[in-house]
Amino acid sequence: MRFEVGLAKDDVEKRLADRGISRRQFLKYCTAVAVAMGMGPAFAPQVAEALSGKSGKRPNVIYLHNAECTGCSEALLRSTDPLIDVLLLDAVNMVYQETIMAAAGEAAEAALHEAMNSPDGYVAIIEGAIPTLENGIYGKIGNRTMLETSREVLGRAKAVIAYGTCACFGGIQAAAPNPTGAKGVNDCFRQEGIRAINIPGCPPNPLNIVGTIVHYIKTGTVPELDELSRPQMFFAKSVHDQCERRPHFEAGRFVPSFDSDEARQGWCLYHVGCQGPSTYNNCPKVLFNGVNWPVGAGHPCIGCSEPNFWDRMTPFYSR
Repeated sequence: MRFEVGLAKDDVEKRLADRGISRRQFLKYCTAVAVAMGMGPAFAPQVAEALSGKSGKRPNVIYLHNAECTGCSEALLRSTDPLIDVLLLDAVNMVYQETIMAAAGEAAEAALHEAMNSPDGYVAIIEGAIPTLENGIYGKIGNRTMLETSREVLGRAKAVIAYGTCACFGGIQAAAPNPTGAKGVNDCFRQEGIRAINIPGCPPNPLNIVGTIVHYIKTGTVPELDELSRPQMFFAKSVHDQCERRPHFEAGRFVPSFDSDEARQGWCLYHVGCQGPSTYNNCPKVLFNGVNWPVGAGHPCIGCSEPNFWDRMTPFYSR
């Protein structure tokens, strides 16, 4: 099975129109990506150029699944306005992704190895933690451990993106007592010179990975990262600093319980476990599918984009 790499696709706007998505909706989405990147609406045409595959050769992408629930892929694939399968798959050449690819078995393995040997190289995206205990025997695909496959694929990639908290920091799989020795990409392969771009969240907002890919397509480089290898353009500010309920916090107005009048009035959720002050993400400003985010829906932030959140932030509804 052979795959052609880096070839231009048909006009993306025509295919969006075939799905009932207008040019205006497309540009609105591009504006949202530009704003999420901290570039402002004026950057939207450049986002559109990147997402329509008009910036030159599309990078080959190998997308690996390790120990995870596939929720990160589901969040990405189910994002709307416009449909991510039209946009993101125009911007990149998705050669291997187990959730959506038609191939299986030997054909899928052949696609993976062909992509790895492409003269154009590839970008690796990894979802899920990597089991490391006993040489990784607690996670296997195609009779190879996830540890072995990840080491080979990531070690040869032009750039590596860890997508979701499990891939970034180990996530729930790494919570105590961590019976499989699950680790995030950088923790697992730091000594081997691999440094992934971390896009944490459980699941992450799809706009954050789209913005990262747009940055890579436009510049050929990784974005500026913080000390946890997260893109500064998405993770520089705390959830608390951006939260619409912060005025209630400053005024000392706190929700005592979820069934209280204070909860119905939208007061601050800090006393019922909100971890916004110690969590860095753009959730309050970049809403999921442009609709809402946990605190906006009345649920406290659980700190899911932070390392070891399952151990550090629990029990979730305690101050």
